[in-house]
Amino acid sequence: MILAILLAFLAAEEPYFSTFSIAAFDPATGETGVAVTTRNPCVGNAVPWVRAGTGAVATQASTRAEYGPQILDGIASGLTAQEALERALAADDRAAHRQVGVIGPGAGSAQHTGSETRPWSGHRSGAHYVTQGNLLAGAEVLDAVARTFEASEGSGRHLADRLIAALEAGNAAGGDTRKGRSQSAAVVVADPREGRAQRPDGVSTHVNVCEHPEPVAELRRVYDAVSQRLGFRTLQQFSGKDVLQLEILLEALGYLTRAESREEDETAVYTPELAKAVDLFRKAEGLSTPESGSPSGLVDRDTVDRLWERLEASGKAASVRERIRELTAVTR
Repeated sequence: MILAILLAFLAAEEPYFSTFSIAAFDPATGETGVAVTTRNPCVGNAVPWVRAGTGAVATQASTRAEYGPQILDGIASGLTAQEALERALAADDRAAHRQVGVIGPGAGSAQHTGSETRPWSGHRSGAHYVTQGNLLAGAEVLDAVARTFEASEGSGRHLADRLIAALEAGNAAGGDTRKGRSQSAAVVVADPREGRAQRPDGVSTHVNVCEHPEPVAELRRVYDAVSQRLGFRTLQQFSGKDVLQLEILLEALGYLTRAESREEDETAVYTPELAKAVDLFRKAEGLSTPESGSPSGLVDRDTVDRLWERLEASGKAASVRERIRELTAVTR
C-alpha cells in the first residue's frame, strides 16, 4: 500500500527541466516555434508549445505543462502575451519555481524567471524572440542564442533552421552545466499558411530527440535530413564493379544494350540510362517502381534475387557468372 502511494506521488510530480530555450515567430511567414535542449530525457514532451497563428510558449525549470495551452488560449481570446502569462502565474502557488517565455504575432512577448530557479538563470528578448535558461554556464549562453537568432533575421531561412542554429550557439557557449545525465533536444514549429503542414493543427515541424549523447547535433542532423538541406549527405555519381555487373545482367536479359568497349572496364558509372533499365525490369517483374513511390533505379535484394531467377530460367545464369567471375575476385 505504501509503495503504491509513493509511486502515485512520483508519477504526479512535475518534471524539472533545467534548460535553455528560444521561442520566436517569423513576421514574414507567421510561423511560431520553440527550440529547447536540456540534460534530462524527452524535453520536447513538456517544454515547447506552439499554436499556428497564435504564439509559442516555453515552460521550464519546475515545468508546468498546463501553462502551454492555458497561455495560448489566453492569447487566442485577445490577451497580450504579458496578460496571459500574468494570469497563469497568479493562479500558481509555485510561480517562484517556474521559468516561462511567451511570444505571439500581435500579442507581444513576456517572460518570467522565478526567484527560486537554479542559478545561473535569466532571460533575454528581442523584437521577434524570447530566450530563457536556468542552471546554465552563464549569461553568455543566452547572449549567444540571442545574437545568432538576430543575425539570421531576414535571411530567408526557415524558422526551424534559425531556431536550431540559435540553440547550437548557446550549446557551444556552455549550455546546461550538468554532466553525466541523459540529454535531449527538440524543435516545434507551427505554420498558419494553407498547405504548409500535414497536420490539421498547423504543426509543420516536430523533431524530438528524446535521448542522445549529443542531442543538439542530432537535432540538426535529423532536421537537415528530413528537409534534405544541401550537405545532409555526400552527393556523388555511384560507380564500381557492382554497377558493371548490373549492366551485364540487364544486357543478358534484354533490358540494356552495352558498348563492346565496356566489356573490359573494371568500373562503371550508374547512369540515368541504367536506372531506366532497372525500372523497366522491376515493372516487368511486378516490383515497386517510381510510379508506385519507389526511387528510380532501386536495386535492393529483391531486385538482385529476381535478376538471377530470370537468368536461371532463361539458361543464361552459368555464362553470366563466368563473365563476371573476374569482376568479383578478391585480390587484396
